[in-house]
Amino acid sequence: MRSPAPDRSAPPRPGPPRSPLAPGRPQIGPALGITAVLVVGVWAQELVDLVVFDGDLDYYGIEPRNPGTFWHVLTAPFLHADFAHLIANTVPLAVLGFMSAVRGVGRFLAVTLLIAVVGGGLVWLFARGDSVHLGASELIFGYLAYLLGVGWWERTPAAVGVAVVAFVLYGGILWGVVPGNPMVSWEAHLFGFLAGVLAALLLHGRRPARPVERAG
Repeated sequence: MRSPAPDRSAPPRPGPPRSPLAPGRPQIGPALGITAVLVVGVWAQELVDLVVFDGDLDYYGIEPRNPGTFWHVLTAPFLHADFAHLIANTVPLAVLGFMSAVRGVGRFLAVTLLIAVVGGGLVWLFARGDSVHLGASELIFGYLAYLLGVGWWERTPAAVGVAVVAFVLYGGILWGVVPGNPMVSWEAHLFGFLAGVLAALLLHGRRPARPVERAG
């Protein structure tokens, strides 16, 4: 006895709402938009800081183990000591930020928050005391690690290709995780990178299972 054939004329049932963190097609336009907001925002902040506040906003950088300033992990990646510091970070921030945001704005915001909170939290816990750590290099190292991690865990041609391009362009900055210039926060570089790896693991560590086809 055969079961009745399904009614193909019935409209398809709506599926569950799509998560903003779910992967999908490249989103070039939104990625350009959110990258522009990020870059214009840090430039506007630095201009206001120097012209209006005489640089006092730099006090919202991370002060290791100062209990009242832990929340500065949310502000430190967007602050810079001066325009020279900001200029040095602008291009890699824009390029790696855009490459990370192409996968979706929701996912990009989640990655950025993870890098800021986890990376900044580790800086607050373990970095040198009697210092203020700030600058977008924490995000830059985090985005680079995220792109490399996505390539490693997803292992799709697109993800691997993006990871290779990111490494060719900016792999040389990885020397920045080694202690050197006392005026440079190698701790923010190192912990930002580790936070980017964590973001890739959490968002891409489980690849979808391949469908199993039965013979016969």
